[in-house]
Amino acid sequence: MRKMNTSYVSVARPSPPPVRRGRATACGVVTLLLICAAGCDLPDPFVPARPNAERGHTYYVSPDGDDENDGLSPARPWRTLAQADTIRFKPGDRLRLKGGARHRGTLTIGAGDAGSAKAPVVIESYGKGRATIAAPGTAGISVHNTAGIEVRGIVLVGDARSYARKDGIRFFSDLPRDRKLDHVVISAVDVSRFRHGVRIGGGRGATGFSNVTVKDAKLHGNKDAGLVTYGPDFEPDDPAYAHEKLKLVRIQAYENPGDPRAGTRNTGSGIVLGSVRGGLVDRSTSHHNGAQSSAVAQEGPEGIWTYDSTEMVIQRSVSYANRTGSRVDGGGFGLDNNVSSSVLQYNLSFDNDGAGYLIYSANGNGAHRDNTVRFNLSDNDSRKLPWYGGIVAYGARVKNLNLYHNTVVTKKNPRRVQQAPALRLEQGLRNVKIRNNIFVTDGAPLIDSEHAYKPTAVRFQGNDYFSTDTWKVKWGPGVYPTLREWRAAAVGQERLGAQPTGTDADPCLESAATPIRSVAGADTMVPGCGEALENAALDLRVLGVDLGSVDYFGERLAPTVAAGAAQPRSAE
Repeated sequence: MRKMNTSYVSVARPSPPPVRRGRATACGVVTLLLICAAGCDLPDPFVPARPNAERGHTYYVSPDGDDENDGLSPARPWRTLAQADTIRFKPGDRLRLKGGARHRGTLTIGAGDAGSAKAPVVIESYGKGRATIAAPGTAGISVHNTAGIEVRGIVLVGDARSYARKDGIRFFSDLPRDRKLDHVVISAVDVSRFRHGVRIGGGRGATGFSNVTVKDAKLHGNKDAGLVTYGPDFEPDDPAYAHEKLKLVRIQAYENPGDPRAGTRNTGSGIVLGSVRGGLVDRSTSHHNGAQSSAVAQEGPEGIWTYDSTEMVIQRSVSYANRTGSRVDGGGFGLDNNVSSSVLQYNLSFDNDGAGYLIYSANGNGAHRDNTVRFNLSDNDSRKLPWYGGIVAYGARVKNLNLYHNTVVTKKNPRRVQQAPALRLEQGLRNVKIRNNIFVTDGAPLIDSEHAYKPTAVRFQGNDYFSTDTWKVKWGPGVYPTLREWRAAAVGQERLGAQPTGTDADPCLESAATPIRSVAGADTMVPGCGEALENAALDLRVLGVDLGSVDYFGERLAPTVAAGAAQPRSAE
């Protein structure tokens, strides 16, 4: 432990701030008068630290201050972050940085600091505007083996060295015995020019953090990613998750370009969540990431994705114009390796290099299971990589996947010979149900399935398949030009018992002709024609599926629910 507690106890008044490093006493008590006669200045009178509402102390830092001050008021602030870094922060303490000012340095908080969820240590701005931490080749704020910390309303900016290898805000724990450190809040921050904007990690077993909230954050211009959580390698026989109860709300992750020299790993994602049990991403946006990721990497970036996690919900979020430097990934949303019991819902994806929604497993361990993709929109995705599609599901033993009430539109790319399908399936799928979706193309395959699946493995029911040009479904080795012919050849597909299901009716989507260019363009994916969609769709509630209560736009679902993510205008 490099931190020291040199505080003392006073009967008549609160103890002064504890510090990590004691200062050598210039004048001894016994020889004080003799030394002072030789020119020693008397010390300033002792001023007790003021308790705040959480029974802690409040410290101030300003470029106009002086490190010889007590730092206990805006009138007597410290000058540097280095001085603040000497304090051993106790539960309830606050560190306030002058708003509108630039503070060069870093803050490091360790195991002897903070630690209380009920009385957290708070790092925030005071005065007008937000304070800026300018990190000189270091992390902006680094927290190791402790929690009970809140970072609010701070701008963090790195330099070239920080961009190469440091994190803007870093929380890491490698404590023994699978301990979860409780309470982390990161709010209203702006983080740029680091390797990662925010990085939260666990170093062993299930050790990590719980009750983590990141909200109203802008994470941009960071090399590898905007926000990352991670833990140790996943063990399918004994899954352990480093973090739990994670909440990300109103995050903006954009223009995180990736590392062109990182050929052995993925870089350039907006939000990456690994090793989490119980996570929520809500009302967040990821765009224009990954443009400089490696051209030779075998794994690439995605806008918002999760891996090695369970009980995740990614909802009401937008991912667009994300790129990849290579021939893989570059999509909007993803449920990747070892994800279980998770949901993608009420999201919008458009104009990504790769898939709008990628469900993928490289591992045959059975850990990718029990996931749902519902009430999402995808428009004009897989622009660079047509071997993906609007929605893509493939990999080793992807099991118990439900895809329902999504709307997917893909369009021809005149610069590509191969065109992206609305839905692509590859081998390895088990017990996948694809129901009540709208698939629209302008001549590309509506479905491109590597394998002619039996309905016991993959089942289609109640979907709308519409093409503004040539109608086409690729099903294993066969290509079928009509719904009727595909239904006849793919035994059991688009049937409920002996009755045919599904339709090839025009849903009357404006987006079929005009690509979405902004979030407001989602309105063009509302069907203008509804009767055929209502007649074709199954009542999934009767089949035991909980649809929720609203569609993509928050409109309450009617007793008869039409296919697609949005209920038709004609049904209103």
